Amino acid sequence: MPNQRSVGAVVLLLVLALVTAALGQGTWTRAAPLPSSRTEVTGAELGGRLYVIGGFGQGGDQIEAYDPRADRWERRAPLPVAVHHTAAVAINGRLYVVGGYAGGQWAVLDSVFEYDPATDRWRTRAPLPTARGALAAAVIDGRIYAAGGIDATRRNSDALEVYDPGRDRWEPRAPMPVPRDHLGAGAVSGKLHVVGGRLDGSYARNLDAHHVYDPATNHWTAAPPLPTARSGVAAAVLGSRLFVFGGEAPSGTFGQVEVYDAALGRWSALAPMPTPRHGLTAIPFEGQIHVLSGGPQPGGSFSAVQEVLSP
Repeated sequence: MPNQRSVGAVVLLLVLALVTAALGQGTWTRAAPLPSSRTEVTGAELGGRLYVIGGFGQGGDQIEAYDPRADRWERRAPLPVAVHHTAAVAINGRLYVVGGYAGGQWAVLDSVFEYDPATDRWRTRAPLPTARGALAAAVIDGRIYAAGGIDATRRNSDALEVYDPGRDRWEPRAPMPVPRDHLGAGAVSGKLHVVGGRLDGSYARNLDAHHVYDPATNHWTAAPPLPTARSGVAAAVLGSRLFVFGGEAPSGTFGQVEVYDAALGRWSALAPMPTPRHGLTAIPFEGQIHVLSGGPQPGGSFSAVQEVLSP
């Protein structure tokens, strides 16, 4: 007959299994926090380093680079101007920072900055045709796709504009079906996915919208909606899966992690973030996703948190 200790162990294992099932798959670990506390940041991976760029908090021109293998941070050359609510991508050994708002102000920017890690220097490139902040960007076939945001009229932009680094030139593409800001974006199997966001800067007007753009046809299609309507999110791609993290609403910040499998055409939930927040960035690296910075409360709050998801 089993003793009380063995019965207790079995019960504990069952409880843990039920909790894991309820929370979804995936495990979280902590890594070295950022040197500075910020929110409304952006980021990208380049040459084995994770770059966190701009934002509110301790310096909107700051660039901090993280070495995941050494679990160590270092500062890099600051941006030419302080920015927040910007977008960043890495392509052809360079880092590009596109649009956003200026410093402690809310003036929309058309700036495009290119960073060379070999020289630790920035240079200015051809401006974004539609100045905007709170936009999203992704890379497809060596080109940068910049989608949505808020323009100089303080209203949502439906602009989709594509940058060719080799020619230093922007071109317009078919506008987004639902103009919005504070959205997430990712490139999956050669197509651009844009998810979530809000209307005219109000997180009381969050969206579950999910649209997919095909560069081959210059056409948008609707896709299964984001299960949890939210904005101020971060998005990241591993393989054929698009991950959406965090966000904010008047009721608080979101810890939800929802993943869209483009091959299956459906969403599922993963284990939530240990620290719910908005204005964060999510950067894939070697099969994991590093979720960095962001505000733990809606609006102007800051953190230096780095949490790592193993899906």
